[in-house]
Amino acid sequence: MKTLFLSSKQVKRLLTMKDTLKAVETAFRHAGMGTVEMPCKVYLFFPKHNGDIRVMPSYIPPLNISGVKVVNVHPDNPKKGMLSVMATFILIDPRTGFQQAIMDATWITMMRTGAAAGVATKYLARKNANVLSLVGTGAQANTQLEAMMIVRKIKKVKLFDARKKRAEEFVGRYQKKYRAAQFRIARSLEECLADADIVCTMTPVRKPIVKAKWIKPGCHINAIGADAPGKEELEPAILKKAKIVIDDWAQASHSGEINVPLSKGIIKRRNIRAEIGKVVAGLKPGRTNDADITVFDSTGLGLQDLTTAHLVYKLARKKKVGRWLEII
Repeated sequence: MKTLFLSSKQVKRLLTMKDTLKAVETAFRHAGMGTVEMPCKVYLFFPKHNGDIRVMPSYIPPLNISGVKVVNVHPDNPKKGMLSVMATFILIDPRTGFQQAIMDATWITMMRTGAAAGVATKYLARKNANVLSLVGTGAQANTQLEAMMIVRKIKKVKLFDARKKRAEEFVGRYQKKYRAAQFRIARSLEECLADADIVCTMTPVRKPIVKAKWIKPGCHINAIGADAPGKEELEPAILKKAKIVIDDWAQASHSGEINVPLSKGIIKRRNIRAEIGKVVAGLKPGRTNDADITVFDSTGLGLQDLTTAHLVYKLARKKKVGRWLEII
């Protein structure tokens, strides 16, 4: 039997944000209904090299799909001309254990992360939310913006990045694509967050940078940056008054935005409103009124990678993309 191999360029050509949003919403719904198997991601740290790898297996029995992703995070890689995050996904036939496909999952990771925030925004942000603030304009900001533009009618996009040139390049890429929206680079983080309806934070900081006094009532926050123990972007006072929705308790409590406030006793498990899957499945409420501040703590689930990779596999077979090799 042969296995399908797909490169990064091939995956990128096949995958759209609209399709990814549907795939991730499906993953969340199955998680909420309890029809999945997903062990916690396993970390292997390389302190000497300021990096780590993460192994993320998952299985959705009703869809009869299974697989595993291996992904790294090495913040210093750009200095070496490499991406900070690189990933590979192995799609496995649960009936036999055979490797149906091996594909680059770097683009899948970026797309499903943007889509996760998009799905959370669909269910948690105010219906009339139209001012988006992006904190950080690195690689992940691209798919965050694309997802937000699909799930809400965004009229204004405010940006802040410590590296102003990167923010300017970001605006240059998207101002023409999204002509209906006004783009503005803020001079400070406070200015960026003023009057924001939706906030996406995408920084690797270990001390909070987003202050509670800058967040207005009714705002929805997608907290993306905290992805390892000790990381946090939001001042704990925000979490104390917000409706907190997480993607997965085990992962979020270990390495998500809530991990530090939990470890310090600032918040408790009872302060968590729901997992996003429960909200998507209609089993738990999300936003209850327009004054709620909502926070989505996104750590990234193997299930998101699985449904997205399976979608790519189906599209590749349909369009005859990729190379089939016999490796066993």
